Amino acid sequence: MDLRKIKKLIDLLEESNRAEIEIKEGEESVRLARTPKGGYAAPAAPVAYAEPRPAAPMPMSSPTEASTGGTAKPGNALPDGHVVRAPMVGTFYASPAPDKPAFVSVGQAVKAGETLAIIEAMKMFNPIEADVSGTVLSVLAESGQPIEFDQPLFVIG
Repeated sequence: MDLRKIKKLIDLLEESNRAEIEIKEGEESVRLARTPKGGYAAPAAPVAYAEPRPAAPMPMSSPTEASTGGTAKPGNALPDGHVVRAPMVGTFYASPAPDKPAFVSVGQAVKAGETLAIIEAMKMFNPIEADVSGTVLSVLAESGQPIEFDQPLFVIG
């Protein structure tokens, strides 16, 4: 397919309100998809998680809360150590099933790569692994609760 035709397709996609265009010419095909500015994001994520956001645990009122994403209680700062943050929006689960024990608990030694919890996002269960070895100093999320991107989940010392 000619490069000029592909450029015209890109222009057409930018001018329209479509998210995707696919063109086939004989055996050749070109598929163009628009992604949000700033990188790739799953198109369903903003819509699927738009409702839980107003149910934030507390409004931010102090600099301590603002620096921890609004998850800290007044007067409580994160303990010193490595903070494991949520890599995505979803539902936090501390154990593999409701009738099973938690993956980790406060005071437990963990190794890098060990599963700390899981986050359910779009019906997919994603393991959250320790990226450093150490002792779990704090578990900052409750099982079954919605979490936000970059929310602190664990502190490992």
